[in-house]
Amino acid sequence: MSGLYARIADLPLCVDDYRLERRELDVSTGFTRVTTTVILEGDGERGRGEDVGYVAADHDPYPDDLPLAGRTTVDGFSDLLDALELFSRPPERASDRPYRRWAFESAALDLALRQAGRSLGEAVGRAYRPVRFVISTRLDIHPWLEIDPSLEFKLDPTPDWSRSTMERIAATGRVRALDFKGYYEGTAVDLEPDPELYRAVAESFDGAILEDPAWTEETAAALAGHEERIAWDAPIHSMEDFDRMPVASRWLNVKPSRFGTARTLFEALEACARRRIACYGGGQFELGVGRAQIQSLASLFYPYAPNDVAPSGYNEAEPRGGLPKSPLRPREWRTAAGFGG
Repeated sequence: MSGLYARIADLPLCVDDYRLERRELDVSTGFTRVTTTVILEGDGERGRGEDVGYVAADHDPYPDDLPLAGRTTVDGFSDLLDALELFSRPPERASDRPYRRWAFESAALDLALRQAGRSLGEAVGRAYRPVRFVISTRLDIHPWLEIDPSLEFKLDPTPDWSRSTMERIAATGRVRALDFKGYYEGTAVDLEPDPELYRAVAESFDGAILEDPAWTEETAAALAGHEERIAWDAPIHSMEDFDRMPVASRWLNVKPSRFGTARTLFEALEACARRRIACYGGGQFELGVGRAQIQSLASLFYPYAPNDVAPSGYNEAEPRGGLPKSPLRPREWRTAAGFGG
């Protein structure tokens, strides 16, 4: 074992018990968001991790009697999880399995760091830096820009976007990424591959990241000449997945919960640094500690990228003032909000 993961793998961990907290929020895309926070308790400290699985039914019933108590290490706890079934019944979506695993893994890492009196930055030998963030939305961005003209955006193109609509949005100069969502199935945000839409978006938003285009002969032709702007997100749970994608991308949207384990996540971050693949953070409508944790990771590993890790207030249906501005200052990630203390 070497590298980043080795710096945290042997951290001592004491788990006495655990409990669960469920959160719900009606969000702007027309569904009720449900997440579950796993709270591990031990030696007078608490570590938290958030299960961001999208299927509400998969959060109920949530197992509350797993045999997690004992003294081990971060790596030993991960080995323990390998042998446990974390679902009371099979999840509706296989993608929910790594999300749940990450909830327990991130709670264990958080607890071990708190018991050691260290922050994640101290453990991995990296400094926290202010985090640039973008707002991810399908709504009109102009009301947001009236409140704060400095905001940046990641948008989901939709079939009803005309060329004139794209030109009007692009003229703001504030769009940094566009997500085609070509690898989602059975969700409220699925988009069928549309070569003409892909071509129009690529031409209208010069220089913006083009995330997750479904890859067919027709869409490949539509995006010819724009390949170096393509980023991968939804299909990526490891670097092996990344290397199987049809285009050798220079960009990776890092959603820690998709990697499932701390080992897989940190190995991927090291591989990206070694191969000069640019990373940026991705959000998943976290309702609790998961949002601060992805901000913490962005602060340590890719602070200057167009990170989709905006404070949760930007997920609300109506734009409003008074929200934190980009870049976010890192002091909060050394407190109860993020990893460690």
